[in-house]
Amino acid sequence: MELLVFGHAGASVLFFPTRTARFYDYENWKIVEALRDKIEQGELQLFCVDSVDIESFYAPIQPSEKIARHLQYEHYILQEVLPLIMFRPKFTSLTAAGCSLGGYHAMNIAFRYPEYFNKVVSMSARFDLTLSAQTFPDLFNGYIDEKIYYNMPSMYMPNLTDVTLLEKIRKMSISMVVGKEDPFYENNLHLSAVLTSKDIPHALYVWDDEAHRPYHWRKMVRLYL
Repeated sequence: MELLVFGHAGASVLFFPTRTARFYDYENWKIVEALRDKIEQGELQLFCVDSVDIESFYAPIQPSEKIARHLQYEHYILQEVLPLIMFRPKFTSLTAAGCSLGGYHAMNIAFRYPEYFNKVVSMSARFDLTLSAQTFPDLFNGYIDEKIYYNMPSMYMPNLTDVTLLEKIRKMSISMVVGKEDPFYENNLHLSAVLTSKDIPHALYVWDDEAHRPYHWRKMVRLYL
């Protein structure tokens, strides 16, 4: 697995790529460039990780195999990437962030393991991959099992009652950013309502139009990371 690191100090950002994208795409799309001043001034350090979406959620395999491959990826993030970030001499805090499917990855891992994260930022994300929305299909073809359930924030958060886990989540800074015409707009509203019902502080920022393109993400990262 490859990754790119930008910066030398400041808040660490675990930056998940978009749907089936690669670790270098945020650089190619000038999203890293949009943060140049913060990176050079030592305010932010980006860790742009790769994905296995094409081998998991978007692979032509059985749903149970998809989630199994995703969990292998999660293990890689927890056991290899987080130590790389957190054991660095100038480590201060950790943000999970991502755009589109990367926003799902960020929110899911932050909610599942809030003890590692100070902040999470999702941009144009879907929090239930079994939902169909416009050109985005149900990635599990109607199949749901326990492993899928516990990896879909829109599913598990409404039923989360673990007091210790909820308290850890409440301590994080949580930001969701979505366009009012985005296919996942309603899903963002739903998760926001769930968080409110759980007394979990968070911010939901609604942009005009779809706002689901690198052009918009270049602006979002400056405001919310």
